[in-house]
Amino acid sequence: QVQLVESGGGSVQAGGSLRLSCTPPESPYSNYSMGWFREVPGKEREGVAAIRRGGGGIYYSDSVKDRFTSSLDNAKNTVYLQLNNLRPEDTAMYYCAAKDVLYCNSFSVSGYDYWGQGTQVTVSS
Repeated sequence: QVQLVESGGGSVQAGGSLRLSCTPPESPYSNYSMGWFREVPGKEREGVAAIRRGGGGIYYSDSVKDRFTSSLDNAKNTVYLQLNNLRPEDTAMYYCAAKDVLYCNSFSVSGYDYWGQGTQVTVSS
């Protein structure tokens, strides 16, 4: 069973930045495509970034494009989501997700098999 561990959430003012980290405790995580999602109470979980392992493509939702950046550190076995120019509407619980296929760039919850516990991001105006 793959377990994902997220960290890096917190509270910031609008315009601030945070970096989220996601580390699967098992290796090789290089076989997994990854996704970042966020969820606000009462709303569906929203995909914000997808990292397709095969071909190395990284994709973003329109709501975060040009503000959020995801990256991989193979040496540290870690996936990052850099959140810049944060807005109050970015406030949510953020989750990383994984699927053990090379070619997945889904923004759908059903596209992933493994999930982290979530890390809270709160942006004040």
